Amino acid sequence: MVTDRQVRRLKKLMQTEKYKASAASKAGMDEKTARKYLRLGKLPSEIKKEHYWRTRKDPFTDIWVEIGNMLSLNPGLEAKTIFQHLQRTYPGEYQDGQLRTLQRRVKVWRALEGPPKEVFFPQEYEPGILCESDFTHMGKLGITIQRQPFNHMIYHFVLPYSNWETGTICFSESFEALSYGFQNALWELGGLPQVHRTDRLSTAVNKTTNPEEFTQRYKALLNHYKLKGQKIRAGQAHENGDIEQRHYRFKRALDQSLMLRGSRDFDSREQYAYYLKKLFTQLNAGRSNRFKEELKVLKRLPLSRLDSCKRIILKVRKSSTINVNHNVYSVHSRLIRETVQIRLYAEYLEVWYAQRCVDKIPRVRGEGNHYIQYRHIIDWLVRKPRAFANYRYRHDLFPTHRFRMAYDFLKNGSLYKADIEYLKILQLAAKESETVVDETLEYMFNENIPVNFEAVSTLVKSGQKFLNLKDVSVDDIDVSIYDTLLTERSVIL
Repeated sequence: MVTDRQVRRLKKLMQTEKYKASAASKAGMDEKTARKYLRLGKLPSEIKKEHYWRTRKDPFTDIWVEIGNMLSLNPGLEAKTIFQHLQRTYPGEYQDGQLRTLQRRVKVWRALEGPPKEVFFPQEYEPGILCESDFTHMGKLGITIQRQPFNHMIYHFVLPYSNWETGTICFSESFEALSYGFQNALWELGGLPQVHRTDRLSTAVNKTTNPEEFTQRYKALLNHYKLKGQKIRAGQAHENGDIEQRHYRFKRALDQSLMLRGSRDFDSREQYAYYLKKLFTQLNAGRSNRFKEELKVLKRLPLSRLDSCKRIILKVRKSSTINVNHNVYSVHSRLIRETVQIRLYAEYLEVWYAQRCVDKIPRVRGEGNHYIQYRHIIDWLVRKPRAFANYRYRHDLFPTHRFRMAYDFLKNGSLYKADIEYLKILQLAAKESETVVDETLEYMFNENIPVNFEAVSTLVKSGQKFLNLKDVSVDDIDVSIYDTLLTERSVIL
């Protein structure tokens, strides 16, 4: 088949070659063909006839009305589903090799007669006007901390004009996580845009039945930074499309980076956070020109950050517990019946009394859970040992698995004295050192020494250091022996 390039070369050669046959030969075509294109004065693509006829019979012509009705009623039907239906309805008439023909016909039907497709409208942004943020789940990336699954989220912040982005590790879509991540992003940015857009986060946006557009806490956060809030419509994620697209691209970049690293395991959360910070720096490096444009028009930050916490006033129950956001926490028994202020942060809560922070407790995730610290109640449990057996939160009173082993061992010896003995051991851990008591129990189990309070107390107070079986000592290796081996081998060769 003669191409346009050959004909163009032929016309150029005709200006320098004496004979037409010579020009045709150099252009790679027959002399007769050359005369044809020189006579027509057109390129092959200009005289090619459109191929609109079929080369073989369409096997679906007779039943296309039926297929068209099926597609009209259910436009989402796939061609393969329709084909399988036809094979069942007309046994032996349609073979698997005809599926591709039906797929092409359905594709044409969708383009000419099917329902209209969603249109996405490219947006133009001005520097320093808009910022967007949202939470994104990271579970599918398989990140672990010391070989343990690290189930977390990222609060993701983006400037749509320059695509500058940053993020903060969090564990829920709480307001505290939103406030903490949002303020981290603004202070890292070093300035303020004019508008902040989110999806319909329940922590920021009120329900449609509420006359107020945003929650009071979110409005206070925006007012502190003098930002205007925007929210998208319910179920219309594309209205926050920039941040959604950045979610996808950021996680893909992180996934690729982890592949190059060769491991998805980190020694600590701090190491993982540092790794994320480096990745964001790398991603933002190619956006510096547009980012500089944004920096020129950003507003100044306020003098200080806003506290990223929720303040709650509670009265401590007789059980020495408080209920915070549908989770139970223990506090020291001295605070029973006292009114305390709880400052609830994204990952911990502080207990304040008499204008002093008296305790800092890790925040429990989810609802209906509990965090009981044995040090808060152990003195009274020792006085009331019979309360231990059916205590609602008893499982929280086994700090490590060896404490649980000790309790089970004591139960096998004397069920009546087991609670008393174990609570005394637990009180010893509270007063002396939980780590020392744990190591003592490990030593006693390894040496088959019967566990009881007197034996544990004697060993703990003796100050004896017990060998940790996990510690392995490896002598330094003299690598010079390898040089000797290589030298001897070269001599032999």
